[in-house]
Amino acid sequence: MEQSRRMIVLRAVIEDYIRSQEPVGSSSLTRHHDLGVSSATIRNDMAALEDEGYLIQPHTSAGRVPTELGYRYFVDRLSTVVPLSGAQRRGITKFLGGSISLQDTLQRAARLLANITGQVAVVSSPALSRSTLRHVELVPIAMGTVLAVIITDSGSVAQHTLNLSALPSWEAVGDFSALVNEQCVGLSLARAAEQVHRLGALPGNGLGARAEAGNVRRLAGVLARAFDSMADDETVGDLYMAGTSRLAHQRGVTDLAPLFDALEEQVVLMKLMSSLSEEHAGVGVAIGSETHTPGLMHSSVVTSGYGHSVAEAQDTAPARGDDAIGMVNDQPVAFVGSIGPTHMDYSTTMAAVRAVARYLTVLVSHDEQNAGKQWPAEE
Repeated sequence: MEQSRRMIVLRAVIEDYIRSQEPVGSSSLTRHHDLGVSSATIRNDMAALEDEGYLIQPHTSAGRVPTELGYRYFVDRLSTVVPLSGAQRRGITKFLGGSISLQDTLQRAARLLANITGQVAVVSSPALSRSTLRHVELVPIAMGTVLAVIITDSGSVAQHTLNLSALPSWEAVGDFSALVNEQCVGLSLARAAEQVHRLGALPGNGLGARAEAGNVRRLAGVLARAFDSMADDETVGDLYMAGTSRLAHQRGVTDLAPLFDALEEQVVLMKLMSSLSEEHAGVGVAIGSETHTPGLMHSSVVTSGYGHSVAEAQDTAPARGDDAIGMVNDQPVAFVGSIGPTHMDYSTTMAAVRAVARYLTVLVSHDEQNAGKQWPAEE
């Protein structure tokens, strides 16, 4: 009973400190919380919590503030992330629904999250290595040159110029493009590359007498290499960031130089947030030293993955069968997150990060028009 009450006192201290950013004393807790015990008992509980490493007293006569261990206990005991209201979700849909492209949506998502939390928001675009093929268009543009326009399930568009010594006829290029779409849509880019190689090696390239077999085979080879180069891109795509200027105006945030240095190291930041989003099925939180990043020792990172990557059967049959169809995997294709001081409002930040991630998951799985209508049911 005493330990349970002590942890209720800890929660009250953290909630008050997040709100006021001033050391919290026993008399303040007595006034603002109905803890059912005397101020003296609360003082004893706070002293015990300090001995256990959950609180620290910055000055002898001051109240106490949470430690990293205290914040970790608090976050772990946030049993449920309170979902956003219908009005809030409609606001997200309205703000993000006016986007003209995936990149515009991600930029807007970063600005929106920064506005909600008052902290730095970071949103990554989907990694090509985790994407599947939605459509490919092969367009002859010059003698010996074909433009390949490759669209992935997440909405990313890549253009590759394919140079060949000799092109098939334009009709054969169109027929081969249709065959690739028929056989490869829904496959990861790595598997699509394998399948294109097989299609190029088929007798007549599966296109009958109209196809010049050797020329189509060479076209298949350079297209497969384009898919392979995209599949080898193991990093996440572009990083969209907003809200850095807000930190300078936040009360209680001091010595911003290390944090700004950390924000400049985008590769380190992407690795941290990507790993954190993969380790946690919902929302992941890293506090201070848990980030293993010197510039974030006094900051917390809240992140969630969005989208679903694809796992595929490892069959090697020449023709695509049902067992080669992509299957939803638990790994996200990208992440959305917020970075702020350790005294951030964790409940609000976690709810906002999750809501934006859920919107983006629907967006990259379907399309922009469906994203506002198909919010997943709240857990």
